[in-house]
Amino acid sequence: MSRARSRIAGAISVFGELLITAGVVLGLFVVYSLWWTNVLADREASRQGDSMRDDWANNGPGALDVKDGIGFLHVPAMKNGEVLVKKGTDAKKLNNGIAGYYLDPIKSALPWDSKGNFTLAAHRDGHGAKFHNIDKVREGDPIVFETKDTWYVYKVYKKLPETSKYNVDVLQPVPKGSGKTKPGRYITLTTCTPVFTSDYRYIVWGELVRTQKVDKDRTLPDELR
Repeated sequence: MSRARSRIAGAISVFGELLITAGVVLGLFVVYSLWWTNVLADREASRQGDSMRDDWANNGPGALDVKDGIGFLHVPAMKNGEVLVKKGTDAKKLNNGIAGYYLDPIKSALPWDSKGNFTLAAHRDGHGAKFHNIDKVREGDPIVFETKDTWYVYKVYKKLPETSKYNVDVLQPVPKGSGKTKPGRYITLTTCTPVFTSDYRYIVWGELVRTQKVDKDRTLPDELR
């Protein structure tokens, strides 16, 4: 082999090794992003959720809107267990495996308000991925929100599988695009779509159909049995 060919072969070998190394690094990053961040987020969310339930059992919050959270979201179709809900939708908070209710660009109503739209966001992939299975939710499915003393039972009435990330009208008190034209007691779930991207938003809308007082045994409503 000539010296020139030897140099070319050596360069190709080095380049190949670099590609393999880059592939390994990329693979490890994917594992970290899509698995390990879920492990860490679920661990932290469980800790925070346990803390709030202890607070409920021992003292009860001084107000319904407290720093430890306002309650738990249950969406059976997502098969994601209970999801702690806290104030705000900044990434640092949502990275802890929870859902947050919007403070801006349109402030969320809360479930106990007489009218309004309870608007929530959570990650679809990584960091707990609490809304990963949002596409499994169907019209007519229940969404249940649990507070210290009340179960709020919503019924899904419409979905919007893809819309611009800048479409804030879906968060309006009477959510535009949902088909509703009058004030009511609504819930809106939002997350990124398609999977593994943040190009667009996936929206699910529900409407409150009933409430149920929490008894001493915290008996689940029929929709969660």
